[in-house]
Parts: sequence; structure tokens; C-alpha cells
Amino acid sequence: MALLLPPPLEAALWAHAEREAPRECVGALGGHAGPEGAEAVALYPLSNIAPDPERHYLADPGHLLRALRAMHAGGLTLVALYHSHPHGPARPSPTDLRLAAYPVPYVIADLSTRTLVAYRLPGGETVPIVGGREEG
Repeated sequence: MALLLPPPLEAALWAHAEREAPRECVGALGGHAGPEGAEAVALYPLSNIAPDPERHYLADPGHLLRALRAMHAGGLTLVALYHSHPHGPARPSPTDLRLAAYPVPYVIADLSTRTLVAYRLPGGETVPIVGGREEG
């Protein structure tokens, strides 16, 4: 299973991560899921309300709910969640693993190396990203 992330959405994800640095950014990707993988067609930046946003992320629940409703209204589903690690690495932290709650890929943007990697959490399996840079 792969995640198709078109170049314009990848660019928007990186722009969000750069705007928020040194804080971690967080957001959702809406699109279409199928047996071969998922295609992202919309990016929803969310507010990070974590008490320590330079080391953790916590999406504002109201913003996430609004994004999920917008996806539904547009005929989309949640296909991935993303967040940044401003100082790396592009691997899930113990907190990322513990708080993973959705059965979608979690994309991590490592600003220090400009690396984008997706994982199924909490198991940690890598999900290939295609359409932009292919990592993993």
C-alpha cells in the first residue's frame, strides 16, 4: 500500500512545516483510499496545541473535526496525518507511537534533512510515498 502525494501537496506540506518551525506542525490529508493505496487530493493544516510544541504535536480537536467534516462534504476521506520533526529524525518518536489513533499513514517531515517518510502506527511499518519524492 502506497500513499500518492502529488507535488503541489508535498510543497504545501513542506511550506506548513517551515512556517511553524521550530514548532512541530500537524495536519491532515484528505483523498481517496483503495486496495492499492491512497491518493491525497487536499491538505488541511491544523493547529498544534501541545504543551511543548517544539518537541510534540497535538492537533486541535475542533480543527481536526472541521477538517474531517470538510473532507466528508467533498466526498473525501482521511488518507493520512502529517507532522514535522524540525530537528529530525524522520522516524516516529515514542510519543508518536503511543498517541497514534487513526488507521492511516502518519507522514513525518524531517526539516533537518528534507526527508519525508510515512509509517503505519503504532506498528512502525514504512508506507511508500509516490508522486513527489519517494522515500522509505
